[in-house]
Amino acid sequence: MDFLLPRQQDTGTAGTAGSQQHVQHAPYPPTTASLGGVPTVHTDIPITAVFLFLFICCAITHMTILQLNLKRGHKFLMSGMTFGFCMARITTCVMRIVWATRPRHIQIAIAAQIFVAAGVVLLFVINLIFTQRIIRAAHPHSGWHPFFNNFFKALYVLIVISLVMLIIANVQNFYTLNSHTKHVDRAIILYGGTFYAIMSFLPFPLVIGGLVIPRTTRVEKFGTGRFRTKIAILLTSAFLLCLGAAFRVGTNYKTPRPINDPPTYYSKACFYIFNFVVEIMVVVLYVVVRVDRRFHVPNGSKGPGDYSGANALELKERSVENSSRRVMSEEEVFDDDVVDEPRSEIVGELRGGAFVVNSTLGKPKADVL
Repeated sequence: MDFLLPRQQDTGTAGTAGSQQHVQHAPYPPTTASLGGVPTVHTDIPITAVFLFLFICCAITHMTILQLNLKRGHKFLMSGMTFGFCMARITTCVMRIVWATRPRHIQIAIAAQIFVAAGVVLLFVINLIFTQRIIRAAHPHSGWHPFFNNFFKALYVLIVISLVMLIIANVQNFYTLNSHTKHVDRAIILYGGTFYAIMSFLPFPLVIGGLVIPRTTRVEKFGTGRFRTKIAILLTSAFLLCLGAAFRVGTNYKTPRPINDPPTYYSKACFYIFNFVVEIMVVVLYVVVRVDRRFHVPNGSKGPGDYSGANALELKERSVENSSRRVMSEEEVFDDDVVDEPRSEIVGELRGGAFVVNSTLGKPKADVL
């Protein structure tokens, strides 16, 4: 970040000359360059305003899809998660616009950087959920195994813990001048970036491994569309997210450069391309291909056969079979007072050479005759 540090001011008196440096208080401005630098009014505000508009449109679209699906009983919470991501990016864009108008306000800079790092985590989680559903469909028994379920639960817990660590390290880095503490903060930031890059790449080995391992059962189809199309959608979004995450962590591993001499890979173009551009492409992809239909599974799925609905069909068939084999009660067999269901009786009579049909409901024949 290209923070403007306070300049040293010279003060002179009669017969003496000296200088006085402004005393800095926490939070302290950084001394090393970072991706994108400090936003400027003429360059960053117009670009950020465009992304702000795009994320607002995507947020409205995903929330509309979520509400329409809920009214039809079609539960797909990933639309709500994507809406949450768009709202986080809307906040990020607003913070960067405010930061551009107040480049010396370090608290705003901290908030903007935190939102940039934290928002994309929701997209990583969505792709992991899609990955889990594809593996369960391809290998129902191993995909629903407790070990596999606990593996994904552990990943979600680590994602949350790593996010908290990353936020704390970023904030603390602005509030300390201790070299050892800054070294620890940098190590945590590198760990967080590496971990999230691995999470963004994880769908590739899991899905490809699931396709290579021979299947013992047929694929349990879920949602709409072809199974191979679902895989292509997932790997495309994973590639885009992994591209951005790998670039960000790769540049962090480079030797820090002075704030007044940023490298080319820290340019504003790289910031917007490997952050907002790849993310907006993924969010739009989710809308265009309608992931809410393709990756939808029946509510309450808990084991093999639930995705395809085979278990529900089997339960229905058993219910029909049991009802057809129901044993009649003693009252129904021997009690003469049991009221029979009303029945229709059709009686005909000859009138004037024509046969006239009379219909009565639930009346004894003696009354008609």
